[in-house]
Amino acid sequence: MKSKIFKRWDWSKFDPNNKEHRQKLTMQLKYFLAIPDLEPNPLFAGIQEFQEDRKAHQELVQKIQEFTAASDFPTSILPVIQKYDQLTYYDNGYEQIFDTRDFSGLRRNGFDLLDIANNVQFLKTPLGKKAKLYQMSGEKEHVYFERYAGGLNWDRQLFDDEEYLTIESLTKAYRNAAYQTRAAVFYALIEAAPAAQNIAWQLHPDGVAAGARGYTAGRDAATMNLAAQTIILNTLNRGYGITPQNTTFIVLTPLQLRGRIKQALNYTYDNVTMSPNAVDYKFQQITTTMLTTTNVYYVILPKNKMIAGYRMDLTTFTDFDILSYTDAQVGWMRYGGAIGDVQQVQRLAIA
Repeated sequence: MKSKIFKRWDWSKFDPNNKEHRQKLTMQLKYFLAIPDLEPNPLFAGIQEFQEDRKAHQELVQKIQEFTAASDFPTSILPVIQKYDQLTYYDNGYEQIFDTRDFSGLRRNGFDLLDIANNVQFLKTPLGKKAKLYQMSGEKEHVYFERYAGGLNWDRQLFDDEEYLTIESLTKAYRNAAYQTRAAVFYALIEAAPAAQNIAWQLHPDGVAAGARGYTAGRDAATMNLAAQTIILNTLNRGYGITPQNTTFIVLTPLQLRGRIKQALNYTYDNVTMSPNAVDYKFQQITTTMLTTTNVYYVILPKNKMIAGYRMDLTTFTDFDILSYTDAQVGWMRYGGAIGDVQQVQRLAIA
């Protein structure tokens, strides 16, 4: 009767009528729902927004109702799903890369992604003269919200017999599957960047020989520097407000390269205490297990024309089958996204 979700919790000893038991279980649930770190670096820009989102989520978690009495596990799965809506999504690191927008309140089948060229120049305008106006031009692409669905058959006996551990396990798996699919869609968009966005593994700036200390880290740091430089030069006049001093680039890293890239981000060429890092730009590392290719990583200018749109969050419907004594549960989601400017993404080699 040990719960994998509520550590060191024994359901067999739980009394829903005992106030102290209910309070302890509530605290266990709040602890479990804490947000995992997504590797923010407080020295870099863009972290304040992440911390504010984290605080808002934690405040939401504090409002969760006690998950205790038998009435909390009625004869339908819907209330259980609603309880688990407080859980952190499977892998939402991509939400720091895409400009994620909520379209749930709008009756639309998608959104337009604009590619506007304005060629605006600010010119000296003497007293009495009018500012010169420029005609905007460009094209637009429509991004549709696609539908995604998945379901389970729940044996009503689970609720009759209050099989809490089984209900916990299946509910968590159900939600994780839904949000794992959504995460995979957006990570796949990044991996679909064309070969023209590839950056070769750069030489060590100090000519350190292969096998010497700092050889790999120095080459990786030089490769990231070139990727950031390439993004800046290719997007310079597109209105992104990008600057070498203030822009923070995302380093999207497969789990298999996590340690290697972290070492490169902290590497100093002269190995002297307090000497500047070899990386010459501001980087924030995000590690994921969702990339299908694990021998490359990405440097990304986040937001701007990398857009994710959520039309409908996970919405669950059920229908009871009197012949099998089961609840057919199906969850639906609608979302879509696009990378409107592939110059925001660079794919980096490690060899």
